[in-house]
Amino acid sequence: MHEAYLARLPEDLRANPLPRRESTWWRWRDADIHLERVGDPAAPVRVLLLHGAGGHAAALWPYAAYAASHGLHVVVPDLPGYGRTRVPRRAAVRYPDWVALVCDLLRAERRSHAGRLVVVGASMGGLLAYDAATRTGVADRVLATCLFDPRDPLARRHISRFAWLGAAARPALRVLAGPLASLRVPLRWVTNMGAISNDPGLTGLVLGDRLGGGNRVPLGFLRSFLDSAPGVEPEQATGPRFVLAHPGEDRWTPTEVSLRFFDRLAAPKELVLLEGAGHYPVEAPGAHRLAELIVALGEPSPA
Repeated sequence: MHEAYLARLPEDLRANPLPRRESTWWRWRDADIHLERVGDPAAPVRVLLLHGAGGHAAALWPYAAYAASHGLHVVVPDLPGYGRTRVPRRAAVRYPDWVALVCDLLRAERRSHAGRLVVVGASMGGLLAYDAATRTGVADRVLATCLFDPRDPLARRHISRFAWLGAAARPALRVLAGPLASLRVPLRWVTNMGAISNDPGLTGLVLGDRLGGGNRVPLGFLRSFLDSAPGVEPEQATGPRFVLAHPGEDRWTPTEVSLRFFDRLAAPKELVLLEGAGHYPVEAPGAHRLAELIVALGEPSPA
């Protein structure tokens, strides 16, 4: 799958030669978490790259490879329920498990790395990156392509497959949280996965990927996500520095959705619009700008 995703990126952004990619396993609680480590582990800058609801490590390979080819070491976990990560019961996975895992992984990477440590979150991974960074205090910078706050009615309306479902999602899923909480349903049934990309070929790839966007998720996971709140509210977030690199032509979560959270951030922040790019940004020039921003995370902070 790595090559299929890489082929959707503009040719001049495809790393050549491709950097070294190593599959590793990290034991966390009762799960075996699959981590892909890309590039030189001794690099002075380390990036924790987080996928969202339609991704896994292979889906993020194009940007991981680009960053590693420019001297960064990139760590990409398959979050529980996705990719090659092994959990005892997929039906029991809940969103707080994702938050706890990323916090622990971020701390572990800090213990093993003395240089700059940054977090990049794609799609739903953007808020996850924010939450882990503010809860742990060990990241130097954060870049997110989306800051989707599940408490925001506007955000829920956009992410849901049908607009009416966005308004009804929380109460409906609370009702279903009992005997049906472990029921796993196709992600595309409840979310607007068809808008994950403006490139029909990439959209088809994601929707057909059983490890990512073609996956099934437990209703209990969806309910726990919609009921979640960050550990630190944005008004109390004093650091680290945040960059919101939002696709300018995002048909799934428009820029206004992320700005409702971003504008509340008290921490140093920067907004960059990825011109011409969809939710999964592969279109020029937005894709080139995102690649530049990820590499720039390793540069000295502006005065």
